[in-house]
Amino acid sequence: MYLSPEDAFELNQKVARQYEHYINPSLLRLLAFMGFDKVEWEAEGSIIRDAEGREYIDCLGGFGVFTLGHRHPAVVKAVKDQLDRIPLPSKVMLGGPYGALAELLASVAPGKLQYTFACNSGTEAVEAAIKIARLKTGKPGIVYTSNAYHGKTMGALSITDRAKYQKPAQPLLSGMRVVPFNDLGALRSMLDEDTQIGAFIVEPIQGEGGIHLAEGDYLRGASALCTERGVLFILDEVQTGLGRTGKLFAAEHAGIAPDMMCLAKALGGGIMPIGAVMGTEEVWQVFDGNPLIHSSTFGGNPLACAAAVAAIKTTISEDLPAQAAQKGVWLLNELKAQQRDFPDIVVEARGLGMMIGVEFTDEDIAGLLISSLANQGIVVAYTLNNPTVIRLEPALNIPQEYLERVVEAFRFALGEVRAMLAELEAVAG
Repeated sequence: MYLSPEDAFELNQKVARQYEHYINPSLLRLLAFMGFDKVEWEAEGSIIRDAEGREYIDCLGGFGVFTLGHRHPAVVKAVKDQLDRIPLPSKVMLGGPYGALAELLASVAPGKLQYTFACNSGTEAVEAAIKIARLKTGKPGIVYTSNAYHGKTMGALSITDRAKYQKPAQPLLSGMRVVPFNDLGALRSMLDEDTQIGAFIVEPIQGEGGIHLAEGDYLRGASALCTERGVLFILDEVQTGLGRTGKLFAAEHAGIAPDMMCLAKALGGGIMPIGAVMGTEEVWQVFDGNPLIHSSTFGGNPLACAAAVAAIKTTISEDLPAQAAQKGVWLLNELKAQQRDFPDIVVEARGLGMMIGVEFTDEDIAGLLISSLANQGIVVAYTLNNPTVIRLEPALNIPQEYLERVVEAFRFALGEVRAMLAELEAVAG
């Protein structure tokens, strides 16, 4: 049941006031600029509806959360069934869903990843990985890459390469060292000069950095270099994990086996928030002397774990990685064609699977594109470390007809922005 236009307007105004006075007035202004100052009412599959019932094709996918779309029935059922038994644990007995999730992850994860620590988000998974790396190696140093994004809590922020987020919160963790992405020589030199480095963390595709892919043998070489130097190799698959790139894990494209791997976003099936860090048996020895050296009140809770088990099983049974690979090739080719038609606006279209970025000549142009697409009922957003890039991360099972509508709307938006820029230029000149 949707609201009348008058009631929907009143609700939008009410919630906008709440954001302004009680949540974040700057965020409200940003959402208003992009055309998203509407109250989300319901969602299903690849469609979001506002309170008035207007439909939007979700081509953002919650920044990688909704690989299965919104409210996938298999995940909804698993959570409802678990809710009728026990939603949150006492934490003093064994958790059945937690055990089931950990065993399932061990069976599908790359290499010798065997153990899982469940938490509540991607940044918590990264925090756990940093701490475990220090406990295991006895060395404080973590190497990360330029343009990396690993989260905004203090430890994760310390290895997130954007001054806009880091500087206001300084001082951050000490011992964090940055090297250029896709540069094995720089990583080798860093490991040679700093003997206090215990781990190297990297994203196989830099999501918030602007959808930049690891090139050639970079990941394989980095993994081998870490093994050679006795440094832990940590893969951040928070955004790439569970099918988005055309494989269940992006590590499979490179044929690598990390010592630790961070997961979140898609892990909860678009229903429950959950993060996890996985590690090998050797890494997990840090828990031998003190099993509670790292813990979480809500981590591994039955509702989230039940959702994650259903999400992984559904991803595999519906062969969603293959869908991501096939649809991603089609979508990227269509966007590359638009890049050729609008070279004055579009710098590049790039990506892998259903993780695609379109870079523009200016971040204001990206903002105008987002707004134009919102007016056409298409939801996209820019990447946090690079606002000149719009990302497209729809559900892996999004219907082809929706993708065709997205491509059509994208072309219209490009034409609209080009005409607007020409008009402004004519007025100025």
